[in-house]
Amino acid sequence: MTLDLCQNKHMVLPDKIHSFHIPVMGIAFTLDTPIKVARFGISSAISIMEDNLLEKIREKYATEYGLEFSPISTKEENYRSKRITRYLDLVHDIIEKQLTKLKKEAFEPDSEITKYFELLNNNSALSIVYYQMLQTNNKAEKLHLQNELRNKIQPGCIDVNIMTKLDNVHYNKEGELIKDGSDAVVAMKGYTDSKLKNSSVILSAGMNPRLFNYMAEVGAFEPNEFGWFDKGVTIKVSNYRSALIQGIMLAKKGIWVNEFRIESGLNCGGHAFGSDGNLIGPILEEFKCNKATLKETLYSLITKSSKAALFNNTEPLPIAITFQGGIGSYEEDQVLLNKYHVDGTGWGSPFLLVPGATTVDDETLSLLTQAKEKDLVLSHNSPLGVRFHYLKGTSSEKEKFDRIEKGKPGSPCYEKFLVSNTEFTKEPICTASRTFQKKKIEQLQSLGLEDSEYRRQFDKIVAKECLCIGLSNVAIKIHNLVPFKKLDGVNICPGPNIAHFSSVMTLRQMVDHIYGRQSTADVDRPSFIKKEISVNVDFLAEMLEEKLESFNQKRIDYVKAFHENLLEGIQYYQNLKFDKPNFNELSSRILDGLDEAETKIKRMLQGFLLQLNHVPNK
Repeated sequence: MTLDLCQNKHMVLPDKIHSFHIPVMGIAFTLDTPIKVARFGISSAISIMEDNLLEKIREKYATEYGLEFSPISTKEENYRSKRITRYLDLVHDIIEKQLTKLKKEAFEPDSEITKYFELLNNNSALSIVYYQMLQTNNKAEKLHLQNELRNKIQPGCIDVNIMTKLDNVHYNKEGELIKDGSDAVVAMKGYTDSKLKNSSVILSAGMNPRLFNYMAEVGAFEPNEFGWFDKGVTIKVSNYRSALIQGIMLAKKGIWVNEFRIESGLNCGGHAFGSDGNLIGPILEEFKCNKATLKETLYSLITKSSKAALFNNTEPLPIAITFQGGIGSYEEDQVLLNKYHVDGTGWGSPFLLVPGATTVDDETLSLLTQAKEKDLVLSHNSPLGVRFHYLKGTSSEKEKFDRIEKGKPGSPCYEKFLVSNTEFTKEPICTASRTFQKKKIEQLQSLGLEDSEYRRQFDKIVAKECLCIGLSNVAIKIHNLVPFKKLDGVNICPGPNIAHFSSVMTLRQMVDHIYGRQSTADVDRPSFIKKEISVNVDFLAEMLEEKLESFNQKRIDYVKAFHENLLEGIQYYQNLKFDKPNFNELSSRILDGLDEAETKIKRMLQGFLLQLNHVPNK
């Protein structure tokens, strides 16, 4: 029996029980989130790149649920894709068992079937029927409504996330390139071979033609007999242009993008991107105004593709637009849903404080509850060379500092998913590795730099930290598994929003917060819009602190464009009108400080240009 997740395939769009989803976080933090929340109708995403971790967790859960487990050796052909498939199949089977049990329960106060309906938004159709059932004294009507409710129960979607740029190629023993053997393609094969239905693969970090070509070949993303998709495609984007370009590229290959998931460039967790100073309000406005055009453009291209026959007999397919990045209140969620007309929202970092939804060890959980803004940094710690949100004081950071103090900076590199540098070696190596940092420091020592400049560059080299294991170890700790090569440090990458949530929450408390039934955030928390302006201003300030001699014309033009985009975004908010009275409070919180931010940005650029005029040849 195959479980159809997000059922009701005769609908144009699969029904989703909740208006929010839990985005992928790190490697392990949401690895088993579907097992915790999918039976309550909540959708979430899994990172599937780290197959060694998936294999360890698969054994743990197979034992716990009495399901078959046979290990997949690294000596087996296609072992990595097989491990991914088996893990996803296991998650599918566990949720199927959970739902079967839940549907048979009585509607009693502490039962999971009661929890299912009490977690719903009070305004949802199912919630209204549920409370109607509770209030009626007619036994026949109560039984009828209970049966109706049981038949409407469906799980949340099990989505998977693939970072498209993590796509190292591999060779066989004869030195020949393995066809379809690159990391991202193998992860995709693991997903497409799984049992999951009405699930989506989320592609993040940009375009990958090799991966896109593979997706077009396998046929897993073609519409089914109902005109919908057993497996869909979600693209994580930062702006409308990126959505259009990637959507066009995939449509020409006969692949329909079911969802564009907009993420704030800097006001988010994990890896962060400056987005050229473009703020989320104008970005959402552009999506809102151009959604119909986007759909028509992509549909016209897909009906001319090599797979046109699969689409010509259907009406233009829908596209969902969702947003995630720093959302922290019911009012903000309502603005996104009702003003910008997004089809759903993603709530990430606050869920790290919900053991009933995510996986975080006690030590790290304690750090999260105590974290203030000063403890959360937009670091240079990622080996990918992309800025990375980072919580200071973790056990992994302590391990890193201990190695530096002992004169042995850098991590042992075992997993090798982030290898990319060939400065000193023929084969790519990771910039967080001991091998790279040793060679890079030796090179630095030969340059004869002044002490201050040497220290600045040294710190930049040793800041890089192993993420493959650091972002996996939380699951190792929680489930008492054998550590990776005796490395047990944990790092974590929450967004700035976590500084304003300071207590561990139950799943019910978190969902009640999202739906406005209670508030668990700090009262002085800035709105997600105001916070995004703040982190962009900080990002600009950091750029302007660089040595003036390092600015070429291209860099100068970028700073000017960043500055102009920020000002245009602030002017957009200053002119923003809220149509609904209940948005007035949020409106005042957004508008508060805009004039001050505008003045600060203008002064920053004026000061920069004034200093630049005194630099020769600038």
